[in-house]
Amino acid sequence: MAFQDLQGFIGLLEKRGQLVRVTAPISSTLEISEIADRFVKAGGPALLFENVKGSSFPLAIGLMGTPQRMAWALGLESLEELAEKVRDLIKIRLGGPVALLSNLPKLRHVANLPPRRVKSAPVQEVVWRGDEVDLSKIPVLTSWPQDGGPFVTLPLVVTKHPKTGEYNMGMYRVQVLSKNTTGMHWQRHKTGARHLEHARELGVRLEVAVVLGGDPALIYAATAPLPPIPGINEYSLTGYLRGQRQPIVKGVTIALEVPANAEFVLEGYVDPQEPWIDEGPFGDHTGFYTPVDKYPRFHVTAVTMRRNPVYPATIVGRPPMEDAYLIEASERLFLPAAQLIIPEIVDYHMPPAGVAHNLVIVSIKKGYPGQAYKVAHGLLGLGQMMFAKVVIVVDAGVEVTNLEAVLEQVREKADVESNVLHSRGPIDVLDHSSRKWSYGGKLVIDATTKMPEELRSGVRASLERESGGAGEIRSRGAGEQGSEATICASQTHLLQPGFVTVTLQKTRADQSHVLGVKLVRAVGPDIKHILICDELTDPENLQDVWWTVLNNIDPERDVWLEQNSHGGSVLVWDAARKIPEEDFDRVWPDKIEMTAEVKARVDRMWHVWGLPDLG
Repeated sequence: MAFQDLQGFIGLLEKRGQLVRVTAPISSTLEISEIADRFVKAGGPALLFENVKGSSFPLAIGLMGTPQRMAWALGLESLEELAEKVRDLIKIRLGGPVALLSNLPKLRHVANLPPRRVKSAPVQEVVWRGDEVDLSKIPVLTSWPQDGGPFVTLPLVVTKHPKTGEYNMGMYRVQVLSKNTTGMHWQRHKTGARHLEHARELGVRLEVAVVLGGDPALIYAATAPLPPIPGINEYSLTGYLRGQRQPIVKGVTIALEVPANAEFVLEGYVDPQEPWIDEGPFGDHTGFYTPVDKYPRFHVTAVTMRRNPVYPATIVGRPPMEDAYLIEASERLFLPAAQLIIPEIVDYHMPPAGVAHNLVIVSIKKGYPGQAYKVAHGLLGLGQMMFAKVVIVVDAGVEVTNLEAVLEQVREKADVESNVLHSRGPIDVLDHSSRKWSYGGKLVIDATTKMPEELRSGVRASLERESGGAGEIRSRGAGEQGSEATICASQTHLLQPGFVTVTLQKTRADQSHVLGVKLVRAVGPDIKHILICDELTDPENLQDVWWTVLNNIDPERDVWLEQNSHGGSVLVWDAARKIPEEDFDRVWPDKIEMTAEVKARVDRMWHVWGLPDLG
């Protein structure tokens, strides 16, 4: 695959029938997002909008919006090849001359890790300086109705440690505030935030470059959770993935080195002495809006670009979205390293419903009692895996990418009284349901086949064999008093064997508990899980239910056992909205939803704009 930059990749996608050019004038405010959302959810091709209203630059979106396109972006035919490529690299053979010579191909890969410095670059063919800088000329998207303004959604933010000189590139959203300033969404756990803190200690400004485009492998690398190894950064990963050194060039107004083959670079600085500014709200990858919060201001001193650049964008929101396939690439990339540290791991998966950290499913080769918990705790100690909220451990033969099959294992093999473990730890700062900001509960479910030592007294051997039917909901609450009974009668659904969902519009603090108790007493003996969701959830849609549950729970606070009327227990998951009366002092965000007006306009104009049917 002979491409080294974004436009080369676009050409490859077009050649392979995976790109639609849109020549009609389309607005970067909501319209492009609504179109792109439909394409990615349908598994459709990428889009190149050639006539964005108010801008002379074309916009590309959804370039990595399928597993196949994600693999092509990394120069592969399948993402499975990525794990094999890494696995081969870390197998260093020792011994005689023949064994040592077998390592030479791997050394050639290592030689591609350092970037290659160049004196001139395509990304500096055109330069805006000083008063020429005007970010409104770039077609930055306003993706969702409640967004605080336009956000750069695919930025590669480059900083350098003020003391050590180590480079970092991360993907942090960038809200455009004026013609030459933006917000800089550096969360507390991110490397960019640490670099800014070091700059504060030294009393200096922190130089920053916001890179747009470049090698698609570099775009991916900016999202990858790299281990903190000196000399290994996103440029190194790109060189390894691409099999050639990443070309970089010094900025025109900053000393940072930036990708020579990017489309745009916003150069500038963040002053750590300045007061932080309001940033947001933003329709985030969780599928919810993150509220307004204080973040640093980025001052743009120059914009450099190619002579005919393409602006790259993505949208995040309700899954599945394009970011799911970047996450899938990271799964494959880091599987061999995880297996090196925890060798019993067979595979793992972070499904779209869990929006990365909320759910990790891991299959293991089990050899002794308690091993599932050992693996889960080991994973929770690995880098950004520390943010995982729910970890489900299954046997080696279970397909971790099949959520329905995994939940069947949970029903059959996880006794809710003895195989569910609560814990605590750091939580993603974007999580809106945790007990405190960036700190909350975790849940480990052991859905592996149990050994004799793991069976609690009184647990039947049926845990070891296939369970019977799902049982029936014997009562739906008819005749009970209060709104819970009405909801129970009209919105309860047997999601799949063992799992019942119910929707609830919460108005008082004890409502979920009361409803949970009533439901537990009403269901049959084979129901093991009651999922209480908000009123905007489709109780018959597996993905929608689990997306809501995983976003809306703090496991320590919201997942509890209730005794049923059959002498057993049921695990109740309260994923309804949390309210202040429940001692919840944080802002509860809205789910992302496009306006009916925009949906109707896109429906009406779809064929007028020349867009293909998605089938």
